[in-house]
Amino acid sequence: MTAAATSRGARALVLWDIDRTLVYVGEVDRTAYREAFAEVVGRPAERLPARGTGMTMPLAIRGLLEDNGVGGPAADELVPRMLEAVPRRFAAHTEDVRRLGTVLPGAMQALKAVAAEPDLVATVVTGNLEANARIKLNVFGMDRYLDPAVGGYSSDDAHRPALVAIAQYRAGERYGAEFGPASTVVVGDSLEDVRTGVEGGASVIAVASGTTTADRLAGAGADVVLPDLTDAPRLIQEIKGLTGLAGPA
Repeated sequence: MTAAATSRGARALVLWDIDRTLVYVGEVDRTAYREAFAEVVGRPAERLPARGTGMTMPLAIRGLLEDNGVGGPAADELVPRMLEAVPRRFAAHTEDVRRLGTVLPGAMQALKAVAAEPDLVATVVTGNLEANARIKLNVFGMDRYLDPAVGGYSSDDAHRPALVAIAQYRAGERYGAEFGPASTVVVGDSLEDVRTGVEGGASVIAVASGTTTADRLAGAGADVVLPDLTDAPRLIQEIKGLTGLAGPA
């Protein structure tokens, strides 16, 4: 059982993004895309998905195919095969994730601080497929401080804002609580993370640890923008302020 799962009376849900919010795994994701494309299409990809956009993997895979001359019915046919190949290829690079990946400043302390709060449940809402997300969380020991079983993944829905409701439902079932817009916070680094909360029904704490500036994150509708995750007490204060919970003692 995770640390988060001990909190049966929790009244607020924290939905963590993974890439460039908690960890950065360098080129490993793109390597998996490259290898899967060559396996499925039978030739090298000349163009790869852009970095740091927060786009869900199913949409990134369709874009990868289209950008490399595979569109229409051919893309419709190959997307499911790519969705099977990418996590398999990524899993083959688990040691590269461990060797090349980096935990972002303050991320582990922030996760621990949220997990220690008895009125908070922590999980993820991410553009990663679930298999890829779990590898990243497991490699860095982050799965101890959140509950991946109640998260929302792009393998659930390619439309990222829809993942908020999926996580709210799963967490509600597991923890015997009702989570809605007033009791849910997304923490992430990209414009897609902000859109996920704004359109999906959650407050947003944006972290300027990725490729998007603080000004752009604020302009997109983030409720709070932090420079990074190094101030865990402030993060807890902001989460509790946005969800109407009492502040820390």
